Amino acid sequence: MTKLYPTADQTVGPYYAIGMAFDGSEQIVPAGTPGAIVLSGYVYDGNGAPVPDAVVEIWQTDAAGNIPTETGSIVRKADSFSGFGRSGSDEEGHYEFTTLLPAPTAEGKPAFFAVIVFARGLLARLHTRIYVPGPALEGDAFLSGLTPERRATLIATEVPGGLRHDIHLQGEKETVFLAFN
Repeated sequence: MTKLYPTADQTVGPYYAIGMAFDGSEQIVPAGTPGAIVLSGYVYDGNGAPVPDAVVEIWQTDAAGNIPTETGSIVRKADSFSGFGRSGSDEEGHYEFTTLLPAPTAEGKPAFFAVIVFARGLLARLHTRIYVPGPALEGDAFLSGLTPERRATLIATEVPGGLRHDIHLQGEKETVFLAFN
């Protein structure tokens, strides 16, 4: 019997964006929707330079803490909330979403955005979280297991109109990334 070996990883670029872009992908809810916020930030490389062509995806609960089951992310059906969005970064590394503030899925749990980052030169997508600031962060087992400096790389900052969170792919300020087996 012949043994099969997995194919080696390859970088996701330079054409990773083909087929990933769709109109309104960064608007999980339309601007002006009651309760809408802007989640924005910058993507930086290991030297602190902006990454001009990253793709940031978010998955989130709705404002009541429910995990959305609606289909239609790509067509953005009226009166539906899929909890999914995708934003490309610009020349300055800036990404931005119009969405709702997610709520925790259970009492005492922190609210967060699940995040995936794609960029040229990466062999695989990177998984992380952006936590909403609040008192529930103190009791979270995952966050409590990190040093204060590492924990800070996962918590958004409140700004007028929403939240800001910068993503550092490497280096001294590297964002905590999650591994899945």
